[in-house]
Amino acid sequence: MSFDAIFDGQSVMAILRGLAAAETVRLAERLWDAGVTVLEVPIGAPPAVASLAAAAHAARERGLHVGAGTVITVDQVRAAATAGAQYTVAPGLDLTVSAASVAAGMPHLPGVGSATEVQRAWLAGHRWLKAFPAKALGPAWVAALRGPFPDVRFVATGGLTAGDAPAFLDAGARVVALGAALADPGQREQIGNLLHK
Repeated sequence: MSFDAIFDGQSVMAILRGLAAAETVRLAERLWDAGVTVLEVPIGAPPAVASLAAAAHAARERGLHVGAGTVITVDQVRAAATAGAQYTVAPGLDLTVSAASVAAGMPHLPGVGSATEVQRAWLAGHRWLKAFPAKALGPAWVAALRGPFPDVRFVATGGLTAGDAPAFLDAGARVVALGAALADPGQREQIGNLLHK
């Protein structure tokens, strides 16, 4: 599995953070039914691994993919693999964690926030990168970095609302990740509109 396949035709990734297992699955199913098929369940807190496992099991029944987020240690890579994650996501760039994830059969989406990090990730073979924290970096950062790195595909993540998303997509981000925005009824219609961009 590659990120080209995981993100194929998708412009939105949902981040389901801090929810109990049953609530994670309930919200995941609502998102899948609405057309958001790429989900991340952060496992920075150990209890979240159960939520990841529940979501990964439900996703397999639909032929979909769930990734583990906030993966910053090799131990978390192992926990993600055991829980059934199909990819890992990190807030920063750690090539040891990246290598462990790839060795476990899960593509890794490292976080980057500078040209130096983008270059290091690119030289390590990563073509999909998490622009983080996207709200602080801004759409112009994405547009500027696409100049020297035209084959890098950015997933803009961190503090974004549905209203922020179009500017990032217009700047060249391939995907925007939304977390807290998913809980806001006022943003749900906007999220639906993003799916058709």
